[in-house]
Amino acid sequence: MNSNIENMSVNAIRVLAADAVQKANSGHPGLPLGAAAIGYELWANHMNHNPKNPNWENRDRFILSGGHGSTLLYSLLHFFGYGLTLDDMKTFRQWNSKTPGHPEYGVTAGVEASTGPLGAGMAMAVGMAMAEAHLASKFNKEGYNVVDHYTYVLGGDGCMMEGINYEAFSLAGTLKLNKLIVLYDSNKISIEGDTDIAFTEDVPARFKAMGFQILEVKDGNDTAEIGKAIEEAKSNKEQPSFIKINTKIGFGSPKEGSADSHGAPLGAENIVTMKKNFNWPSEEPFFIPEEVYLHYKEKAEGLAKKEEEWNRLFEEYCVKFPEMKNLWGEFKDESIASRLIDDEDFWSCDDKADATRNLSGKVLNKLASKIPSIFGGSADLAPSNKSYINGAGDYSAENYAGRNVHFGVRELAMTAIGNGLVLSGLRAYVSTFFVFSDYVKPMARLSSLMEIPLTFILTHDSIGVGEDGPTHEPIEQLAEFRAMPNFNVFRPADAFETIAAWYSAITSKKTPTALVLTRQNLPRLKGSSKEALKGGYIVADSSKNVPDAIIMASGSEVSLAIEAKEVLAGENIDVRVVSMPCMDIFEKQSDDYKESILPKTVRARVAVEALSEFGWGKYVGIDGKTVCLNRFGASAPAEVLFKEFGFTVDNVVKAVKTVIK
Repeated sequence: MNSNIENMSVNAIRVLAADAVQKANSGHPGLPLGAAAIGYELWANHMNHNPKNPNWENRDRFILSGGHGSTLLYSLLHFFGYGLTLDDMKTFRQWNSKTPGHPEYGVTAGVEASTGPLGAGMAMAVGMAMAEAHLASKFNKEGYNVVDHYTYVLGGDGCMMEGINYEAFSLAGTLKLNKLIVLYDSNKISIEGDTDIAFTEDVPARFKAMGFQILEVKDGNDTAEIGKAIEEAKSNKEQPSFIKINTKIGFGSPKEGSADSHGAPLGAENIVTMKKNFNWPSEEPFFIPEEVYLHYKEKAEGLAKKEEEWNRLFEEYCVKFPEMKNLWGEFKDESIASRLIDDEDFWSCDDKADATRNLSGKVLNKLASKIPSIFGGSADLAPSNKSYINGAGDYSAENYAGRNVHFGVRELAMTAIGNGLVLSGLRAYVSTFFVFSDYVKPMARLSSLMEIPLTFILTHDSIGVGEDGPTHEPIEQLAEFRAMPNFNVFRPADAFETIAAWYSAITSKKTPTALVLTRQNLPRLKGSSKEALKGGYIVADSSKNVPDAIIMASGSEVSLAIEAKEVLAGENIDVRVVSMPCMDIFEKQSDDYKESILPKTVRARVAVEALSEFGWGKYVGIDGKTVCLNRFGASAPAEVLFKEFGFTVDNVVKAVKTVIK
C-alpha cells in the first residue's frame, strides 16, 4: 500500500501537471495523470540522480519518449529541485519558457533528450544504453565500476506503434543491453479513441521475441508493485527489460479513460472535481502543501549522497589507475580534434584519383587512432560506406569494447541511436547510402534541434551510382538537408576537401554534419586547400580582377567546372571556379569574405551539380543558370548517365556563354 505522503506526492504531480496545462490552455494532461505513480516511484526510490548536479557522469538516464506528456517530467524536475520553479510551471508552453510543449534538451536542466516524435525517445534510450555498456567495458576495473548506470525510457501505446520502436529494440535485444529498462504506460487510448481500432497486437509477446525480460504491473497506481518490477528488471544481468504498467489515462478526473483527456486541457470545473477526488486540500491552482515539498526535499538529499559515494570511488580509481584517469580525460577532452589543424600527417593525402568514400574511410581511421571516443557504424553497408575502424573490434553482446557498430538495416533507428550515443559523450557517426537518408532525416532533424554533433557518412551521392538506377540515385536529398537549420552538409570535391569535411565534423560542438561522398573516383585538384573549411572558396581563379563569369560547383562536378574553365580560356573567356563543399558554413562567413568569392558585380554565374537545382538560386541570381538535375535518374553506367543528363564540358561551356551578356 502507498503511504499517505506518497499518495500526496503522486497526486501533487497530477495536480501540478493539470494546472499547468489548464493555465496554458494547451497541452496533454492524460499521460501525466495516468503515469504519475510510475514517475514518482522511479525517481524517488530507484533511479540514481542528483538534482544538485544534473550532469553527474554516472547518473541513471530517464527519457520521456511520450514527450507530449511533458508536464509529468517538468513536475518531477520541479519537486526534486532541479531548478524548475513554480513560475516556470505557470509559463508552460509560453515564449522563452523553460517548460516548452515537448521536452527540449539544453533548454531545461534534467531533460536528457528532445522528445516529441513518438518512438524517438525509445531509440535514443537504446543509444544511451549502448554507450553505457561501451564505456563500462573501457573504464571499469574490479571493485571500481565507475561507469554503472541504467537507462529508463517511458512511453505509451503511440510509441509502441511506431516502426522506429521495432528497429531499435530488435537491436537492443540482440545486444543484450541489460541496463535498458522500458516502462510501457499501457492505457489503451490514443487520440482517435480506443487503441483497438488500429492496434491489437500482444506487445509484451513482441518484446519477448526480441529478447527482453517481460514484467507486468496490473495497477499503475500501486507504487510498491511498480518498485518491485523495477528492481526485478535491474536484477536481470542478461537481458533488457520491458515492464508493461496498466494505467488509466486522465486518472482521477471526470475524463478518466477517455481520449478527451489526451491532448486538451481538462477544464477548470473538471480539475476542481479531480482535486476533490484526491482529497486535495485546496482548489486553488498551483497549490502544493508544504509537507509535499519537504518529502521531496528529503528524497533529493538522499539522492545527492549517491554522487558523493561515486565521487569518492572515482577519486580512488584515479589514484590507483592513473593511465585510466588519462584515458578518461582524453574521452572528455574536446580540444583534441581542434589540435589537428596543424597536424601534417592528418592533412596529408595522395595525388591519385579516388572516390571520396574511400578517402573518407582513410580519414576516419586516422581520426580513430587519435580520438578514442570515436564510435559508430553503418546500416549494414560498412564495406560500401567505408565506415569501418580497422582493428577496433565489433560492438556486440560479447564485446561491448568494440568500436564498430553493426546497426543492421535500420536507418531510422540507427540515427536516433546515434543521437543517444552523442548525448552520452561519444563522438558518434552513422552511415548509409545517401538516397536512404530519407529514412535518416526525421532523427537527423532532432540532432540539429538538440545541437549535438552527430556525424553522417552518406555515400553514393548522385547519378554516379549508375546501374542501380533511380531508386538508388539521390536527387532532392542534398537540398533537403541543406534546408535544415543548424546542419552542415559537406560534399567534398577531392581528397583534401574530404579531410577538411571530416575536420569540420569532428571539431563541431553544436552542429551535426553530413559527409556526402562519391562512389566514383575524383581527381586530386591543384587548387583545393584549407579554405574549404569556410564552406566556399576559389579553387581556380580568373586572371582578371573581375572575371567574365563564375562557375560554382560541389563534389564530383568541381573538376568538370575546372575543365570547362580551361576550354573557355581558349576562347578568351576568363572565368573563376568556386568550389562550394558546404553552403551552410559559407553562409556563416563575413560579408566581406563572401563578396571576395562571389562579387555582386559578376552576375554571369553558373552552378553545376548532379542533383536538384533547389537552393542554388540565391547564388546564380536571376541572370544565372544551373546545370543540375530536376528529374529522377536512370539505370546505366555512370559515365553514360553524366553524358545523357548534360554533365559534360561542352554543356557547361554552353551554359557559361549563355549567361555572359
